[in-house]
Amino acid sequence: MAEELLDLTLGDLLDRQAERFGSRDALVHVEHGIRYTYAEFRDECNRVAKGLLALGVQKGDHIGIWATNYPEWIIAQFATAKIGAILVTVNPSYRTHELDYILRQSDTSTLLLIDSYRTSDYVGMINELIPELKDAEPGQLHVAKYPKLQRVIFIGSERHAGMLQWSDLASLGAQITDDKLRGQQGGCGPGDVINIQYTSGTTGFPKGVQLTHTNVVGDASYIAECMRLTEHDRLCIPVPFYHCFGCVLGTLCCVTRGAAMIIPAEYFDPIKTLYATQQEHCTALHGVPTMFIAELQHPDFDRFSFPELRTGIMAGSPCPIEVMKQVVERMGAKEITIAYGQTESSPVITQTRTDDPIELRVSTVGRALPHVEVKIVDPETGADVTLGTQGELCTRGFHVMKGYYNMPEATAKAIDADGWLHTGDLATMDEHGYCKITGRLKDMIIRGGENIYPREIEEFLYTNAKIADVQVIGVPDLKYGEEVMAWVKLKDGQTATPEEIRDFCRGKIAHFKVPRYVTFVDEFPMTVTGKIQKYKMRETAIDQLDLHTAANVATA
Repeated sequence: MAEELLDLTLGDLLDRQAERFGSRDALVHVEHGIRYTYAEFRDECNRVAKGLLALGVQKGDHIGIWATNYPEWIIAQFATAKIGAILVTVNPSYRTHELDYILRQSDTSTLLLIDSYRTSDYVGMINELIPELKDAEPGQLHVAKYPKLQRVIFIGSERHAGMLQWSDLASLGAQITDDKLRGQQGGCGPGDVINIQYTSGTTGFPKGVQLTHTNVVGDASYIAECMRLTEHDRLCIPVPFYHCFGCVLGTLCCVTRGAAMIIPAEYFDPIKTLYATQQEHCTALHGVPTMFIAELQHPDFDRFSFPELRTGIMAGSPCPIEVMKQVVERMGAKEITIAYGQTESSPVITQTRTDDPIELRVSTVGRALPHVEVKIVDPETGADVTLGTQGELCTRGFHVMKGYYNMPEATAKAIDADGWLHTGDLATMDEHGYCKITGRLKDMIIRGGENIYPREIEEFLYTNAKIADVQVIGVPDLKYGEEVMAWVKLKDGQTATPEEIRDFCRGKIAHFKVPRYVTFVDEFPMTVTGKIQKYKMRETAIDQLDLHTAANVATA
């Protein structure tokens, strides 16, 4: 029997686990050399929550976080939830074009950021977007372009003009009493929105998925149940926190059980992940398929051993069956599971169980989580299809988002009048409820776990003065599952090279959206009614680029 739905706030959950498992490891950040017990982690979250209250942050305020896997990210996740503020997660790969949109659309009042990520200079970018910042009194920002934005808080030891510092939160919070924090936390309910996560948009604009305490705590709890996690488990989390994989299947999943969150590094590195898994005696490991492939193929892989490793999750993009088998055989994760879902469903809808036969665990995405409904319908008529017949996967239950932020029409398209979320994914279901994902209705590319909507890249490329028309598709790739390809129609008299088109994108949109392949064409394949046939473009590209091997990889 499945356990009851865990219907409580993140703040209350953390307090409860700190009482039960106070001396056990809660958070270990290997690269930063930081280690918190559950009691210490709760206390740190309380300090930051008080600091935010002292700054004037209130329930319902939107707090953006633009950072990689820092310990402060997880502290912010729980500290904001304790006071009822809404954490807006910003993709670390975003550049100025995307950050500008997020700051405006999300009504962010406070932005937390680190200094940089690889080639992205966050401090430089925020000063480019907000020239007024350097002359502002920290915490007293007034910008016409972003009317809600009041403060920028820097996570790091340096001082930057116009910004508060993360360390200021602890000293500011000293003026807030425990009673005041308890009162603030007591005013939060499980149905309140506490997280907005942005998904790439079919309309060319990302949509902010609003998730409640119940959405994410309930989903995380059942994900943990599927892996049979307990307080004795130690989960290695190399996947990014800004995505549900990191902050629900990862951090929150651990806290629902009192398990230890093991963070190998600020961002994914195969050798650091292998080291952390071995060094910290991890019993579970998460990753998208490309991460597991990078670990398994690393020349130093055989130097490591993982005697305690038994479970974890492979998800985020279609999971190659051979990779699953290698994780079981070479890493020893005999109870590894596959999970399927999307941000709009908090995110997991179906998951395999640790005691499922290996055939089911490598060839399906499992069955519905407890208290989650799944049905397969005819995309044209909406009628249920028979078992084994392909149709659109729809889901209903506690895990379905509250809606897209300030986008009621998009919300109505995604969730029907009966509460069913239409995923846009094609699937089949067998008599035991196990599902296989067979394709996509939506025009989406999944590159190494990143969801990319072609329309967003197309809209950006239309701003290039040389381009008359453009179509973006996904093509198969052995490393990332899919890669981005742009078919470009230039204006009369114009010339360009593929590298020129890529250079136009670099620094403006996230690196994973920059087309790997660019081809110049005079026309696109179309139906007689004038609709673009992207599937034909994909078929042509597979032939022209000789991608048949990648196209034939079997996935769950």
